Amino acid sequence: MQLFEQNHSNYSFEIFSTSHLVMVVLFLIGSFFLYFQRKRLAGHKTMLRVIFLLLLLFLEGSYHYWLWIGGKWDVSFALPLHLCSISVLLCLLLLILQKRLLFQLTYYIGIAGATMAILTPELFFGYPHFRYFQFFFIHMIIVWTALLYIFSFKYSPSSKGGVAAFISLNIFAIIAAVINYVTDGNYMFLSRKPATSSVLDFFGPYPYYIFVLEAVAVLLFVLMYLPFKDRRKDPLEKRKTIS
Repeated sequence: MQLFEQNHSNYSFEIFSTSHLVMVVLFLIGSFFLYFQRKRLAGHKTMLRVIFLLLLLFLEGSYHYWLWIGGKWDVSFALPLHLCSISVLLCLLLLILQKRLLFQLTYYIGIAGATMAILTPELFFGYPHFRYFQFFFIHMIIVWTALLYIFSFKYSPSSKGGVAAFISLNIFAIIAAVINYVTDGNYMFLSRKPATSSVLDFFGPYPYYIFVLEAVAVLLFVLMYLPFKDRRKDPLEKRKTIS
């Protein structure tokens, strides 16, 4: 059971190492697969929703169980208040309820946060530890859920959805900041930067990087909307949007 041990000294992770790049390549392959097989996948919507739902539940549940049996589960970091934990909840709700607003939030918040986590992970357990696989696969599925809804389910991001996502993101941040104060946690990295190298290293010291993150979020959301801007003007376009 060493692959599930809590001590990461035997399974150290190094950013941009071979084991990291393998997962990045796998992430890209999966994303391209969803695009090129979009028409075929469109005929299996219910099955895909169930598969993605079960995978997310298994990956998230197994992580919390692993923490619990190792005596490591703690309210200061294990509550679903990290950006990607929030994205997992959004994905689950989207897969169950099929609401357009949930898609918008999943697209903007989920893709932005999960992609960043895949490229610059705050991860201490490397290959072949359980946490290594769990971390990367759950972040991949967050992105793939949003892409599946775009490519095969014909949902489309909207400008209103981007605004809703930004407002929601700040509401989540306020909640996380309060919980951080109570538990001495670091949800959404609002108390300090990650312990490992990340893009936040380029955004200045605490607390100034938080304001830079706000500006970066606006820029990312605008860029994520642009590929769909002209498409929504097409009167024949049948994609589902928030408006």
